[in-house]
Amino acid sequence: MPVKQMISNDPGGSMHTHRKLFGYAVGVPAYMWLTALLSFLLAIVVVIQMLSLSLIIAGVFSDMRPPDSLLAAVFLSSVVLRSLLVWYRERSARQKTVIIKSTIRQEAFSRLLSLGPVYARSAQTGGIIHSLTEGTEKLDDYFTHYIPALLHIAILPPVIILFAAFIDWPSAIIMLITGPLIVFFMWLIGTYAKKLSQEQWQSFNRLSAGFLDAIQGLKTLKLFGVSEQESENIAHGSNRFRVITMRVLRVAFLSGMVLELAASISIALVALQIGIRLIEGMMVFQPGLFILLLAPEFYLPFRALGQHHHAGMEGAAAAEEIFRLQDRTVLQPAARKIHPANNKGMEIRCNHLLYSYPEQKHAAIDELSCVLPPGQLTAIAGPSGSGKTTFIHMLLAYIMPERGTIEVNGLSLHDMDPSMWRQHVAYVSQHPWFFDGSVLDNLRMAKPDAGMDEIREVARQAGADSFIAGLPKDYHTQLQDNASRLSGGEKQRLALARALLRRAPVLILDEPTAYLDPESEQVISKGSIIASSDRTTIVIAHRLKTVKHADNILVFNKGRVAESGNHQELIKKKGIYHAYLATFHDRQSAYE
Repeated sequence: MPVKQMISNDPGGSMHTHRKLFGYAVGVPAYMWLTALLSFLLAIVVVIQMLSLSLIIAGVFSDMRPPDSLLAAVFLSSVVLRSLLVWYRERSARQKTVIIKSTIRQEAFSRLLSLGPVYARSAQTGGIIHSLTEGTEKLDDYFTHYIPALLHIAILPPVIILFAAFIDWPSAIIMLITGPLIVFFMWLIGTYAKKLSQEQWQSFNRLSAGFLDAIQGLKTLKLFGVSEQESENIAHGSNRFRVITMRVLRVAFLSGMVLELAASISIALVALQIGIRLIEGMMVFQPGLFILLLAPEFYLPFRALGQHHHAGMEGAAAAEEIFRLQDRTVLQPAARKIHPANNKGMEIRCNHLLYSYPEQKHAAIDELSCVLPPGQLTAIAGPSGSGKTTFIHMLLAYIMPERGTIEVNGLSLHDMDPSMWRQHVAYVSQHPWFFDGSVLDNLRMAKPDAGMDEIREVARQAGADSFIAGLPKDYHTQLQDNASRLSGGEKQRLALARALLRRAPVLILDEPTAYLDPESEQVISKGSIIASSDRTTIVIAHRLKTVKHADNILVFNKGRVAESGNHQELIKKKGIYHAYLATFHDRQSAYE
């Protein structure tokens, strides 16, 4: 039975053999051909084993003579060899499965990195984590048992049919008819079970995402007294997952029973017609016994596939979630991998930019044009939803404009590899992230070969040197849980120091002084001004103090630059910026 007949064109096809997963199996050296070779050798050994056994039994019961020593040796050798082949086939499959799972996990994570933070913000973190961890582990049985079972069913039954047809063609015809019928029953059950498995996996993903959301928002749940309500939501999700899982298991057990029944009836048909022909004297005992011994071996691969059918369903359902992530469109690196010279400052010129999010009716960026000169601090101000964050994502090459161009020193950003461009950019967000490791490790992410003198200098510029010196082990103090023991101001100073250490010609700050106390705000604002002296510095501003010190202010409104100029120039215009100052003063009043 050709393997291609067992593989549906549908990604979650009738036999749940995902074509992409099968492609991974083909891509691993020696996995497919070695498994197929072992199955073929097993088929030959099975035939030899049953032939020698039938000759021994026929000699004892028909000819009344003791077993031939040579036949006995052949039979015992075939038993041992068969056991070794089965053991080695599973061992080899497990070794190759480790490689395949690692490859799938790495490719999925690489795609996640390529999609960038814009996608990560819109996706459920718990679902992604579940797919990359539990999802790939679900593929263990898929590659260890399910695909080898498919190959085995494609090789062993045809070999047995060839020998059976040579010895007794009526029995071969019965096998040839009943074998595909069993596959047909598996297809019928699989068509229904596929939807259930996908529903089960999606429910599991939602449950994982719900748990993660509840843990991350535990303080908020307690503060607003809705922890009991969230607990009920989790319980409802758990119960739904239980119900779906029981339905899947019911179908899995039903499929196993149906396949066992079909195989047993098929063996009975072969045995019945052989028995009738033996009684009628139409068949010799030894060939009949040989075919009778081969019949269970013929249907054994079908039974094995039925046992691993549930693993196939789970593997295909898990693969759907993983490949849904991999199939997302990402920014392709430019064919011409050009990048600007690493100058101290870079002029960034934006021309008629347009960008719309799929779920929004209005453009987030609409015909936006501006110039970000080197050696200056440019502040971006504007109401919430005016396109400031989207514009920053464009500058970071997380997204590309649908229309218009971004030029860096006269070179189009579209013609650059995004990873190459980001080597020239340092970025500090409102909520910087710190990984488990020492303070020194987190700072050296920006420049792995940085010396301690250089690190201490940027820490001093960012105002982080004083609090680092007060830590238990200063720069060697371990940070855990996103540096949860540091205050908001300390995190921002540390993030600014990390950005300054990179020595990038472009520095982007997403309002680093938001939600900070006056002392931290003053320190970080001073660090930002120092940083702008030899860089192209862009700051998203929500504070009056931030925009007052800026060399140039871009006022965003409805995805466009409505006004530009310095603080005094914009006040004299009495336009949008003048009206927007009230918002700044309201924010400042809490600290002044």
